[in-house]
Amino acid sequence: MAKQDLKTVEKPKKAFPVGAGPGRPKGLPNKMTTSAKEAIAAAAAALGGSNRLVEWAQEDPLNERAFWTSIYPKLLPLQVVGEGDGPLQVHIVRYGQQKETP
Repeated sequence: MAKQDLKTVEKPKKAFPVGAGPGRPKGLPNKMTTSAKEAIAAAAAALGGSNRLVEWAQEDPLNERAFWTSIYPKLLPLQVVGEGDGPLQVHIVRYGQQKETP
């Protein structure tokens, strides 16, 4: 079959159900996600809240490691930017004696 003989076939457009709307507006959290977060927060409060979390972290060095490596980083921003939304500038300061250059 020659290349010119091939016909381009368009995919049929997906039909939306009758009465379907535009969907969830951008930025509006999913209802399931919101209710799951609320349930987790309620469970955490019932289990002792922040005081219990501190006790748990202090029970075992592995628990404290889990707190600092898995739990706490979730509070940190995903992106770090510099002043005025510019690039982040890193200044390296070395303390101690410096070698003299000839």
